[in-house]
Amino acid sequence: MPISPFSCTSPDDEAAMLAAIGAQSFDDLFSHIPSAFQSDTFDLPDGLSEMEMMQQLRAAARKNSSDLINFCGAGFYDHFIPAAVDSLASRGEFFTAYTPYQPEAAQGTLQAAFEYQTAIARLTNMEVSNASLYDGGTALFEGMMMALRITKRNRVLVDEGVSPIYRTMLRSYTRNLKIDYRELPMAEGIADRDVFAKTLDDRVGAVLLQNPNFFGCLDDLTGLIEQAHRVGALAVVSAYPISLGVVKTPGTMGADIVTGEGQSLGLPLSFGGPYLGFMATRKKYVRAMPGRIVGATKDGQGRRGYVLTLQAREQHIRREKAASNICTNMQLCALRSIIYLSLLGKHGFADVARQCMDRAGYAWSRLKSIDGVEPLFDRPFFNEFALKLPKDAGEAVSDLIGAGIAAGFPAGRYYPGRENVLLCSFTEKRTKKEIDILAAELEAAL
Repeated sequence: MPISPFSCTSPDDEAAMLAAIGAQSFDDLFSHIPSAFQSDTFDLPDGLSEMEMMQQLRAAARKNSSDLINFCGAGFYDHFIPAAVDSLASRGEFFTAYTPYQPEAAQGTLQAAFEYQTAIARLTNMEVSNASLYDGGTALFEGMMMALRITKRNRVLVDEGVSPIYRTMLRSYTRNLKIDYRELPMAEGIADRDVFAKTLDDRVGAVLLQNPNFFGCLDDLTGLIEQAHRVGALAVVSAYPISLGVVKTPGTMGADIVTGEGQSLGLPLSFGGPYLGFMATRKKYVRAMPGRIVGATKDGQGRRGYVLTLQAREQHIRREKAASNICTNMQLCALRSIIYLSLLGKHGFADVARQCMDRAGYAWSRLKSIDGVEPLFDRPFFNEFALKLPKDAGEAVSDLIGAGIAAGFPAGRYYPGRENVLLCSFTEKRTKKEIDILAAELEAAL
């Protein structure tokens, strides 16, 4: 039976506490747990010293395949991170207050956030950015809610090409809200213009799109965004930031709100986080934007300084009247991102994007030449594309693990009926030799 936490109290005290919650004994607290899952003893090993514990953990860690050649993507990418990012992000100058309400004591944090905002606005070709949100999915939800607040409507149209991870989050968040949430199917790998044309009307407040979409397909969304604008809806576009070094930006396409996952900007994959959501918009919508916004000002002596502006914490805790219940930001992750972007610079960033695209182009020609393998969609792509295999993609991925290769992401996990589809991604880290090994091993496995 479970050990009672009341051992330090008198029997009378224990009985009184149990009586207060309507229990006869401590065991009653666990009566809902089947007896098969209860135990009279805890079979715990003897304690270890710190040194012994670390030796045991390292031995267990060595059993993991941590050195796989990574061709996985699906929204999270294995990019090279310069050593200077770790070094600079760890400097004492950034050890200022987490919550910079006293700007005189937090200029380092505030300036870094301001520079980050500037970079995101330039990268997306928008006018203003906030200081970051939790992750790409959270940012997309916040973008959707922002669009509905502005339009004062409650219908949302979401393209099927938007990441299924994000759409799962959106469905969860909107389930108990008065939001008419609708997902629309793709057509040949991109948003179906005809379906959108039939569905768009003056009840739609937000249209959610992604470029490149989950399957890696690139799409010029300009015409679709214009359709949305004609009925008074706002377009929220989720973007892969590295792709913006070479492809048409959401701002150029006419997007009203741009969001995305910032993991590729100097953040390691790190078993799933912490990551970084970015958000940018038009200046006319800035007061409806959630999260922190850092502005530049001057002090009484005319010196440049940085402060939180437009929104105070009190605006975010007003229940249903709040713009959002997010009143913070991912400051350390945003700091790493602005360091990464500053190290690469404009031309270096574009060069990384071109390298990703070049490697994906080589892999495209190499992999589709394998007997039985064909592209799922014959569409332009950035660094990621989907292949149809002659066997279950999950099985193929498992087969290649032994060869030291993480071959990609099985799309059937989120798209029923596409169990034979493998989503493959290629960053600047992947070499021609590694791509040739992938092709050879995949051909042998098939």
